[in-house]
Amino acid sequence: MDSDIREGEVALDFDPGAKADGSVSFIGWIQTPWKERGSAPRNLIQARERTSEPAHLVLQPAYGPGLSCLEGYSHVVVLYWMDRARRDLILQWPRHSDRARGVFSLRSPVRPNPIALGIVPLLGVDQDMARVTVGPLDCLDGTPLLDIKPYHASTDAYPNAVSS
Repeated sequence: MDSDIREGEVALDFDPGAKADGSVSFIGWIQTPWKERGSAPRNLIQARERTSEPAHLVLQPAYGPGLSCLEGYSHVVVLYWMDRARRDLILQWPRHSDRARGVFSLRSPVRPNPIALGIVPLLGVDQDMARVTVGPLDCLDGTPLLDIKPYHASTDAYPNAVSS
């Protein structure tokens, strides 16, 4: 693991990625303009501010039929695997915070299972090419794609939600 732990951060004494308890199949990968971690945005807001270039979800051909009827939605939930993130920090000290915080209170990609979630506009579906075009995403080019789900404003939004 990298030794770039900031003051107040705590790493696990094991690598959560070293032992597989379950199986996940990547259904494809994501194409974005971000080639290196240093140039990539930290969140979806920064991604939208830095580029109007859409992201492309490129599925393995066998998954193309699963895109049927997706074009009827304005937004989708994209789940992706931040494969280049470290996985051992259990306490992190975000640059914007005045203290260390538990990994499960953060949206950081640095977590035991580096699963990221983005809700983005759906811009196009090409079922034959097994390709979906969406608004900008905050991940590196080539990031593995886990899943795509339709966004339902009636059940997925909580207008009174609170964050700390």
